[in-house]
Amino acid sequence: MNSATLEGSRSASAENTRFIVLVSCVATIGGFLFGFDSGVINGTVDGLQQAFQSTKAGLGFEVASMLLGCAIGAFFAGRLADRWGRRSVLIISAVLFLISALGSGAATSSVMFVIARVIGGFAVGAASVMSPAYIAEVASARYRGRLATVQQIAIIGGLFCAFLSNFLLAKTAGASTQPLWLGHEAWRWMFWMMAFPSALFLVLLLTIPESPRYLVVKKRKDEALAVLTKLYGAGEAQTKLAEIDASLSVDHHRPQLSDLINKTTGKIRPIVWIGIGLATFQQLVGINVVFYYGAVLWQAVGFSESDALLINVLSGALSIGACLVTVLLIDRIGRKPLLWIGSVGMAISLALMTFAFATASLDAAGKLVLSDGMGTLALIAANVYVIFFNASWGPVMWVMLGEMFPNQIRGSGLAVAGAAQWTSNFAITVTFPILLAGIGLAGAYGIYTVAAIVSVFFVLKYVYETKGKELEQMEG
Repeated sequence: MNSATLEGSRSASAENTRFIVLVSCVATIGGFLFGFDSGVINGTVDGLQQAFQSTKAGLGFEVASMLLGCAIGAFFAGRLADRWGRRSVLIISAVLFLISALGSGAATSSVMFVIARVIGGFAVGAASVMSPAYIAEVASARYRGRLATVQQIAIIGGLFCAFLSNFLLAKTAGASTQPLWLGHEAWRWMFWMMAFPSALFLVLLLTIPESPRYLVVKKRKDEALAVLTKLYGAGEAQTKLAEIDASLSVDHHRPQLSDLINKTTGKIRPIVWIGIGLATFQQLVGINVVFYYGAVLWQAVGFSESDALLINVLSGALSIGACLVTVLLIDRIGRKPLLWIGSVGMAISLALMTFAFATASLDAAGKLVLSDGMGTLALIAANVYVIFFNASWGPVMWVMLGEMFPNQIRGSGLAVAGAAQWTSNFAITVTFPILLAGIGLAGAYGIYTVAAIVSVFFVLKYVYETKGKELEQMEG
């Protein structure tokens, strides 16, 4: 091969890589909206309570209602993606994000608001499983993990932008309950802000191709070859098409939920249980207690509201930094080491938090108070915990769910695992206030510590490495 030919080959390869990065970045906007939709509710609680005269129970359901939609959206997204395509389901989720953003801000009753939020939950659930799945199906094995990890950065970025948007809108209006533009309260504009990235997501999705693996399943091989050529170049496209086709040739019927059952044994495939375990443990370690109840948590042990909000900002910054570390490591050292190291780190830091909270005393108002030393220990341990989570289970769980299932059962496997993840999220979110009132912070964090310890053994015994494997090599 002469120098001109070699240079041309490198140029073509670089162009293919740029195309893969671009379409992957479009898919990660779903993760950004996932984070934005989850975070925007934090600044609207006072406005909801004033507008709808909600009881505490009613307000709690208004806040948590999205999570129920997430579980449903995640479950049906995988199945619908097998029928209509990965890109098509992402387009539907973008439309639902837009409807939810407009509807939540315009709601005139609690019922209307809950319906709009559940619709948003459908979109979040669908995007949470389809964005990493789409990335896994278009990226090559050598950098698939890095691209899929960007999804977690997008989620944290969405949360940060929601917090920032809420802050700026409330500051401009004077308070979230005060009128802003066109006579509408600031809290309504907090939801309407999400319409802009939702519309951008919808437009950009129209410019990216369908997953080539889905096209092969649908026997649209000419279209699949055209997409593979854009992704990998003409030389590798034919080989990749043959590999995908061979992986499906043994069992080439339309994917369905019953594929999750091994036809020989009549039992659910082990890979499905591993997916459910990964999805569930990611939530059982209690991470969303920090994200959803961060201000409540720190105020409960004596920090002022201002300090509590500042701690949340610090946690968000550390989360992004930890995810960037994972981008650099995931395709070098692998998924499994990151998971078990993260589990060990979380178990130790959670145990230290539990110890610190157990030393708290009550002041005259019945509020928990930590000594300076224990307060410092709890603060450091909590942020170390956030770092370990976002360098391991946060992004790696989504990466693995997107790539670990064989082609034939990827949609169905994602449906079940995604539903398990969001159901666990809902359970942890709903039970924390109950645990806080019943057994206190030390008891609640003791439970999360045990879950982190158990997750170490789960990873070591059941999770297998997927680094460097093409999707056609995945076994179930």
